[in-house]
Amino acid sequence: MIRVFRETQQLNIKMMKNICANIELIKDTINSVKNASTAVELVAVTKTFSCHDVLEALKCGIEHIGENKIQEALPKFDQLASALVGITKHFIGHLQANKSRKAVENFNLIHSLDSIKLAHDISRHAASINKFQNCLIEVKVSQEVTKTGISMEGVKNFYKQCLPIPNIVIKGLMVITPYSDNPEDSRPYFKQVHNLFEEIKKSFDNADFNILSMGMSDDYKIAVQEGATMVRVGSAIFGERYYGNK
Repeated sequence: MIRVFRETQQLNIKMMKNICANIELIKDTINSVKNASTAVELVAVTKTFSCHDVLEALKCGIEHIGENKIQEALPKFDQLASALVGITKHFIGHLQANKSRKAVENFNLIHSLDSIKLAHDISRHAASINKFQNCLIEVKVSQEVTKTGISMEGVKNFYKQCLPIPNIVIKGLMVITPYSDNPEDSRPYFKQVHNLFEEIKKSFDNADFNILSMGMSDDYKIAVQEGATMVRVGSAIFGERYYGNK
């Protein structure tokens, strides 16, 4: 029994060191390639990872966590309630209308606004709790049927339509690029979305519009080089995900 306990302790220490080392490496990489005048936030994507993993990441300086599914996130948030005080919680998955109330109640920033109907749903739920809900417009840059979002051509008009909707604040744009074995394949998409981001900033002169969320574990370095102000990194922090039954 004592031997098992010691082995478990050693494993936990090793995991913590790996998570901390990974976070430091990612932060160092970001700082080495970003524009000196640009602040880049690191969102640790905690989907499928345990409460223990999340807690270790928080101990290692993570201040932003991201989840993809309401039903997975809420039990985790309950278990980690005291540790998550002051931590910014990001909803980064596709948001269904019937889950929008829970998203508003539990997340600081919704990355996946992709329809006017959803904007009104979010607005209604936010107003009911006297909240101004921060959102990002999800930009669709590929023809993949599995991808959601607003087309590049439609983003500017969509943003304009969202501006008068009460109790939501459009903070910027988010993009998920098509999957590729070569991270460099993401660069043209990042360039296009960054240009669109800058165009909207200039056209509307809105200080609230200041977040460009793009880049994940494989391509976050390229995203930062192309102007990302926020990157969403999971497996590069925590290791390979397991999607089987738990």
